[in-house]
Amino acid sequence: MIQPNMASKAIAEVWKETVEVFQKYNVPITEKALQVLVTENTIKILLTELNKVVGSSTATCIEGG
Repeated sequence: MIQPNMASKAIAEVWKETVEVFQKYNVPITEKALQVLVTENTIKILLTELNKVVGSSTATCIEGG
């Protein structure tokens, strides 16, 4: 599951399909964490869309691992 403390560059390297989502929200591909790159209002929407694209959700993941 993609988290707000993950870097957009690392996410894009693992899941190539996320690049389009980052472009849609004008998020630069950098080593900075998503929570630093986007506003608090946007982070929830962005995370939901990114996780949908990669097929991950809270139902498929266990917190902490």
